[in-house]
Amino acid sequence: MIDLLNKIAESSILDGLIECNYGLEKENIRVTKNGEISLKSHPKVFKEDNPFIKRDFAESQMEMVTPICPSIDEAYNFMENLNNIASLELEDEYLWPQSNPPALPDCEEKIKVAELKDEKAKKYRENLVKKYGKKRQLVSGVHYNFSFRDEFIEKLYKLQDRKESIREFKNDLYFKIGRNFLKYKWFLNYLTGASPVFHKSYVEKCRNSSENLNGDDFYFKGVGSLRNSRCGYRNEEDFFVSYNSLEEYIKDIRKLINDKCIQQAKEYYSSIRFKSKEAGDMLDNLEENGVRYIEIRLLDLDPTTKFGISKNSLYLIHLYTLFCLFKEDEKYTLEVHNECIENDNRAIKNSEESTLIINGKETTVKEAGLKIIEEMEKIKTIAFDNTEYEEIFSRILKKSRLRFEDSNATIASRLIQGIKECNYIDYYTKIAIENRKESERNAFKLVGYEDLELSTQILIIEALKHGIEFEILDREENFIALKFNGKIEYVKQATKTSKDNYITALIMENKLVSKKVLEKENIRVPLGNDYTFIGKAIKDFSKYKGRKIVIKPKTTNFGIGITIFKNPPTEEEYKKALELAFKEDNSVLIEEFIEGKEYRFLVINDEVVGILHRVPANVKGDGKSNIRELVKEKNKDPLRGKGYKTPLEKIRLGESEEMFLKNNGLDFDYIPKKDEIVYLRENSNISTGGDSVDFTDEIHTSYKEVAIKCAKAARAKITGVDMMIKNIYEEENGDNYGIIEINFNPAIHIHCFPYKGENRKAGEKVIKLLFPEIE
Repeated sequence: MIDLLNKIAESSILDGLIECNYGLEKENIRVTKNGEISLKSHPKVFKEDNPFIKRDFAESQMEMVTPICPSIDEAYNFMENLNNIASLELEDEYLWPQSNPPALPDCEEKIKVAELKDEKAKKYRENLVKKYGKKRQLVSGVHYNFSFRDEFIEKLYKLQDRKESIREFKNDLYFKIGRNFLKYKWFLNYLTGASPVFHKSYVEKCRNSSENLNGDDFYFKGVGSLRNSRCGYRNEEDFFVSYNSLEEYIKDIRKLINDKCIQQAKEYYSSIRFKSKEAGDMLDNLEENGVRYIEIRLLDLDPTTKFGISKNSLYLIHLYTLFCLFKEDEKYTLEVHNECIENDNRAIKNSEESTLIINGKETTVKEAGLKIIEEMEKIKTIAFDNTEYEEIFSRILKKSRLRFEDSNATIASRLIQGIKECNYIDYYTKIAIENRKESERNAFKLVGYEDLELSTQILIIEALKHGIEFEILDREENFIALKFNGKIEYVKQATKTSKDNYITALIMENKLVSKKVLEKENIRVPLGNDYTFIGKAIKDFSKYKGRKIVIKPKTTNFGIGITIFKNPPTEEEYKKALELAFKEDNSVLIEEFIEGKEYRFLVINDEVVGILHRVPANVKGDGKSNIRELVKEKNKDPLRGKGYKTPLEKIRLGESEEMFLKNNGLDFDYIPKKDEIVYLRENSNISTGGDSVDFTDEIHTSYKEVAIKCAKAARAKITGVDMMIKNIYEEENGDNYGIIEINFNPAIHIHCFPYKGENRKAGEKVIKLLFPEIE
């Protein structure tokens, strides 16, 4: 074993042992708040062709599938995102965190088989019902998909100087892993078993042959994984299929099909499968293309983790896979097969003193498990010591060692103890509800992509929800590609899309031009002038003396460089505002200040999706703290961050805030009275620490028509219209409002997660603009 590993280390291709392809599939039953299986249909938003979130056997059984990911961490993060998306789309329902089913109806007919358009798939499921019954098929779990990258296999092939073709070498490599996997899979069963107890409503035959734990809860004493036992969902017979070569494997499964033992290859419920392509016949694909990846299928849902699988378990499985690669193997005979089955049945009994038969000799689970850990330790030392993975693998080996030394430390034992203190249904229902709350707390986050602007994260979440693939083209620029049904759309910062042409963006970016475009449509805009030299603007102070004005860069966005004077500025304040504006652009606008409150209208595809009143950055006094201290405290809110990666931005104390306070006779050291609200800026942009309040359903519809008219004037499919309105309940009359500006890159996250108000699902509107074929 170590000889080959040392060769790999000496040839500098060790990275290929961790830089692999990873994927996860996970099933969960949808349940009510009482822990009963949901009898509702699959959520409509997740279509049948959604590759990420779909139905498994039953309408109430959701399946989440990640794409191929380049690391364990990325596969884990992707599954967490899918889990959050699926959970948050449920109404008064939760994802059951246990592999064994929740409370099931007395009448099995009430359990709905997945309602699919594909007639072959429907027929397949109907035959499964006749053969296994509905209840067994509700048993859920996690599948782990894995392959080495082709470049690593090519280097390994050359390193070993093999005579067979590289395709044959690749097939043999995966089948060697398969043979050892089956021989030692009791190791994983013992460590990852997490389905020890079941409810009385499960299969009657299993209940009658089991022991009562308490009340309605039953178990087979010592069995850590019901799912992998005789009472789980597995073939009625332990079919012998050869794992000695691809050809023998295909031949034996075809014989099972021809003999009517199984309907098709995927009904052979082995704990490890060899896969080629997803579409088409599994065996035909294998025969034509060879093995492309392996699918490990024995993992229970782990209720002690966030969403059913821990990152530690994934790293454990990876190290176990490497153990299977480097461990000397033997021909897979019927005798070996029977020994594997016997050891599986013994190991799921969840006791370190249980015995196994290894190469014809009896040994305890503890002794055999610790021996494998020793061998895995050697792999870890050669392959991963002095790398970023050393600590990870050391930690999981330490925890695994502890579980073999004391079965009370296993997942199954901990779950049994928890259920004894409560009961099966209540114990897992409580976990399901808490998991949902955790998803709600992180609803605006795309795990693993927190460095992206929040609006971009939201758009990707919506894409996944609708089965649209995404690719990050430039993280720093928030530039992504979305792909659906062969069509690709490129999007920058969530709202810069192909639907708005180049001149439209330039019109909205240039405040002077946008004003003139709106004026031509008889839309009220503030009067004013533009300046390209600060000296000329300073000389014109007399024109604005005694007037309420706004000074802003011609091409500003996010409210940067804008100063609003509700009271006429002094000459010194006027000059300072000009300096701030000219820092952002070489052309500046000075305009009249329009009375009223400011509202942001988000217009997408000629529809007002959301309206917000943005309250300027502010603090509320406690009678003891000064403004600096109050800002520091308010910025601790987890919803506040920097760089548009959270729903609200942190409040800053800079020149603009200092000038605004000074204009009101205050400074940063002022101590507000208890409950006194002190505003820190005039402009109310979220990007400068403001709060967002939704007014979509309250504002008079005539202002929505004005906003849509603005978008049409600029020929914009996506824009943010900033409007000052004196009285939102009074109909627009041409004089009681004014358009401050139209924005070419409006943030959508502020309409999805307002400080006060409901989610207006702006991301979904953008998706449907880009892909109108989505219903």
